[in-house]
Amino acid sequence: MSQAGIISTSSGPVPPAVPTSFVTQNGTAVPAANILIVNAFDSTENNDNGIISKGGVVGTGTANEVDIVLTNRGTGSVTTSDATLTTIATFSLGATPGVYFIDGDFIGFDITDTAGAGYGFSSAFRTTGAAATEISTEFKDLFEEAAMAASDIFVAASGNNIVFQVQGIAAKTINWSCLFTFRFVS
Repeated sequence: MSQAGIISTSSGPVPPAVPTSFVTQNGTAVPAANILIVNAFDSTENNDNGIISKGGVVGTGTANEVDIVLTNRGTGSVTTSDATLTTIATFSLGATPGVYFIDGDFIGFDITDTAGAGYGFSSAFRTTGAAATEISTEFKDLFEEAAMAASDIFVAASGNNIVFQVQGIAAKTINWSCLFTFRFVS
């Protein structure tokens, strides 16, 4: 004997409520076919909290998408194979005059000698909205294995940008990565 249908009853557990919209700081996302896309990103967008949620067409351009964004940060990576000064990241200061405080780190791995290094820095830059001026940079927490001693890092103003650079070592392949965060006041 088989059952040909579903028994329907008015008693029993009530199905759970399913959200029909997700309100974020910047827009509202609405699931499409019960699907909600959630992404996470890094961004150089300026937000004093360092994080923002965006949703829906207004926030992400897609009705059923929510983005969680870590703001006020940037990253870069590059590989060097000689001692040439090489840009790893560039950060535009924009058209609003003010002061930026930048804090970050660089790491390098010398593939040739299996050696490593880690560097930290703090910098302050002022912009007129058209040109950047380095107020000061302090390099700190320098950790280098002997094979990496000839490498170096640099943070400098160029035009209306902050330029993050590394200098490798001749005949050595080095993979570099940097991460920085910033605060801005105008």
